[in-house]
Order: sequence, then structure tokens, then C-alpha cells
Amino acid sequence: MNYQKNGPVEIVRARLIKNLVLTDWDLSKENIKAIKNKHLGEILGVFGLKKSGSIRERRQRLYLHLYEDPKLLTAENLDSMNKQEIHALCKILELPLTGDKQTLLVRVAGVLASQQGSWGKVKKSLKRKNDNAKAKIVIPNPADDEEVSETTIQASVDRFIQEHPEGWSFEDESELRNNLADDGLDISRVEVSSTIDEALRNVQDENEVDEPIPQMNQSAPSIAGAVEIDSLEREAAILEVQSRMAEIESAARDFLTVSSTSNSQDFEAFIDSLSNHSIPVDIMSVRAYLTDVIMKLEFKIDSEKDAINSMPNSWSEREAIRQFENARASLRDQLSNTIDLHEGDLVKARMAFEEIAKSMGLDLRIPSISGRIHALFDLHVDLSEAEGLQDPNIARRNRVLKILHHGAVHLSPEERRVIDRLERNITAFEQLVETVMESSEGTFSEAQQALIVRFLESRGYDVNTPDLRPKILASAGIIGAELGYISPAEIPKIAPGVTLSDNEVDSIIIELKTLANTFKPSKTNNTAEDLIAEDEELSDAGERLKSAKEKIDHIDDILARLRG
Repeated sequence: MNYQKNGPVEIVRARLIKNLVLTDWDLSKENIKAIKNKHLGEILGVFGLKKSGSIRERRQRLYLHLYEDPKLLTAENLDSMNKQEIHALCKILELPLTGDKQTLLVRVAGVLASQQGSWGKVKKSLKRKNDNAKAKIVIPNPADDEEVSETTIQASVDRFIQEHPEGWSFEDESELRNNLADDGLDISRVEVSSTIDEALRNVQDENEVDEPIPQMNQSAPSIAGAVEIDSLEREAAILEVQSRMAEIESAARDFLTVSSTSNSQDFEAFIDSLSNHSIPVDIMSVRAYLTDVIMKLEFKIDSEKDAINSMPNSWSEREAIRQFENARASLRDQLSNTIDLHEGDLVKARMAFEEIAKSMGLDLRIPSISGRIHALFDLHVDLSEAEGLQDPNIARRNRVLKILHHGAVHLSPEERRVIDRLERNITAFEQLVETVMESSEGTFSEAQQALIVRFLESRGYDVNTPDLRPKILASAGIIGAELGYISPAEIPKIAPGVTLSDNEVDSIIIELKTLANTFKPSKTNNTAEDLIAEDEELSDAGERLKSAKEKIDHIDDILARLRG
């Protein structure tokens, strides 16, 4: 044998097992990554190593045991290695390759710490002959790999069909493929992906006569009841939808921020709402097309969220992220103007912001870029709302609007329309009040109040009514007090909200007269001493006093109601 005999006994033993026992396996540094998860456990068992852990941890353990010396490759000795050597280790150990030397060193040290004691050692039970050992080492055969893979796929698909008798969604099928990947199958390979699709079709064909296999749910429940038209009109409708795809995707992003396509009722309601924007959602093919687009968009959004928090997967993506970071400040500066230009319409503002990003050379086809673009937009909207709550101008307007809308349910439709119109032009109303206050030199007398009412009437606002006039004047007083022209005590008061009919007013007056008569002195000239003497007990006088107090309290209550 021409094998190397130098080194610790663990390394020599691993070298012998690799070249004498596992002769059918290619255990080179580059090919370790190609070994399936199932066979990794068996190979680690042949070397007497720990079998548990993720597939990446198993590959790391196998590489370290075969090609590294546990006495030389330690966390303390990593400092003596240059960046190229550390970078090569990170590549073999399947670690991120970005960062400076210290960052790469920390990653390798983390792997060594987690794998400590799991490699470079021979089990005590293997160091000496043990006749009582019952375990037998199973030598895996790579020739069984393809057969085992197809068997595993078929068994997994059968189990998947049984677990989803009512049908499965796109997310469920993705989870199936991820589980197969965890079992060591490279689902990115065309032949493996084709095998999975064929297994799903085979199960469907076998059961098609007895009971149809449920298909993946990719359509909204309302598609079945939609209207279908001839092919020419259908194609024209699809082309119209495609021409408005940016608008549809922007609206769908707003929908997906609070809901998902798995909520069928909510999803259907959203698609129906697109008819308000002249989109023919009553056509079955259009509805199915929109459903497919929104489901793909939801998957794209999930990919964007994952890409934001992960490292770049290619040089192009890294350069695109770097370009985005350079343009972030400019994008942030244009956000406020973009939203203001569209008067708060977030759907149109989002579309315009995407066009700005494209004009700056950003590739929105990359999930990590489009995710950062839309995350920046959403963050700015949230911050604007938070700032608005602390803005004194917005707080003042909210207070004015609260006064205007107070008790609006009791107003006539014409009066409510006046309030709505005034709300839309609240800025102009503030400017009117400010102008009147400046000319009056800090007073808000009846003359200034009448001036405001007459000016609003000249502009078509019918505010000189018993219900609207107090609200308008109180709102003007709030604006004047907030701007510092008058004191809060000078704000006109609003009449009480108690509304009484003529009959109710008459009954209150009669009750007040009755109470007043009870306090009139009697015609007899009896003194207080005579009245007390006529009482049998002093408690009677106390009861009369208590009754009088109750009547006075009753009068105070009525007066308070009248004053509001």
C-alpha cells in the first residue's frame, strides 16, 4: 500500500477507511457536497462519527474528519492563517463568503466550536476488540442511490396525497419539495423535479376512475360562477389587464400587507373590488389570470422578505444592492413629493415610486432590490403617519373636525354636505380665520364672527343655520386660540346637545312653577317656634328639611340641563 502513514492515528484510520472500505465513493473535498443526506449518516457511521445534525453540519463534520488535523485546526490557530486560506475554508464549509478576514474567521471558529468533539476522534469501543459488540456497520452503496431516490419520492407523494384529501395549495406543494430536499434530494436538478411531477401525475392517473385526486387550489372560489365570452373578446380583456399590470400589482401589494390569498373570502372580495377600477373581473379568464398574478406576487413578496435578510447569492445581486444603497438617500428625498403629487393615493404613488427606481437604473426583477424598494416606501408611509400624529397643524385640524362632526347624525343631508365640503377645504378655512384674526388685532367679537359667516355664505357654504353656525364659530375660535390670536376663554361656546320640543319645555316650566309654589310662605302667621311645637317629634322637622333639599337638588338638575 502506498498510502501516507504519517499523522495521528485518527487521521491514518480515516485515510484507510476512505481508500479501502469506501472505495465506491468519491470523498474528495469538492464531491462531499454532492452526497445525499441519507448516505451521509451511513458514511459518518462507518467512520465512527456522530450522525445527527443538519445536512450542512454533517458535510462539515465529514470534511473536517477526512482532511483536517484536530490539533492544528483550532480557534487559536486561525489567526495565523491569511484571508485566502480562511476564505477557502468558508467555501468548503458552506459558509457566507462576504466580509473581511475577521468576519470570516469568526464564522469558521463558530463551526469548530459547534463541531468540537464530533470529529478527529476514534470511539473508545473501536479502539479495542469487542466480541460482545452487537452493532454491525452498514457500508452504503452509491449504486442504490437512484432507486432509493425514486422510492423516497413515490412514498412521500403518496403520504402527501393522503394528508390533503381536499386539495392542496401552492405553499403545501412547496413544503413537500422542501421536505424532499431535506432528505438529500437535489430538487433543483431537472430530472429530480420531473420525477416529483411524474409521481404526482401517476397517483392521479391510478385513482382517476374511482375518485379524482384533488388538484392544487390555484383559483378563487368565484371563478366557477364567472361569465365566459368568445376568444376574441377574452384576448382583448387580457391585453387590457396586462396594460394595467403595474396598477394591479400596486393594489395587490396593499392587499397582501394585511391579508393573503389563503383567505379565500377576503381574496375574492379584493378581486371584486377591482371592478371599481374598470377591470372586467366578471370574465372567467380575466379572473383566473388575476388570481394567478396575485398568487405569484405573494410568492415574490415572501422571496423579497427572505432576500432582504440574507446575503447576496451572486456578484450581480451584490452590485445591485450596492447601487441601491448609493441611491437610497435620493429615493428617500423623492418619496414625500411623490406621495404629495398623488394626493395620498398610495396605489398610484407606489407605481410612480417604482418608475423612479427604474429610472435610476435599479433592477426590480431582483427580489432583494424590489423588496428593499417597497420596504422603503412602506416605512416612509408609516413614519409619515407617526409624524402626523405629533404635528400641531394636524392635531389642530383633527380637533376642528371633531367639533364639526359632533352630533352630525342629527343634521340634515344639506348640512352634512356643507361639513364635508368644509373638511375638504380645511386649509382655506384656516387661512380665512387667520386673516380675520390679524385684522381684528386679537379680538373675536360678534363683528368678526359675522364676517366669517358672511364670507362663507358668499362662497356657497350655507352655514348660517342654528346647528351649523355655533360649530363654525367654535371651530374658528379653536383655530384662533391655537395660533395665539385669542385666549381659550374667548372661544365661542357651543349650545348644549339637549334638544327639547315645545311640549317638553312647557312641562319643565310647569314643574318649576310647582316647585316654586312649595316654597311660598303660608297665609297663616305661625312662627317657626309654633310649627316645631306642633310636630310630635323633632324627626319630622328633619324629614321636611331633607325633602326640601331634594327639591332644591331637583331644580339644580333641571337648570343644569338647560344650561348644557
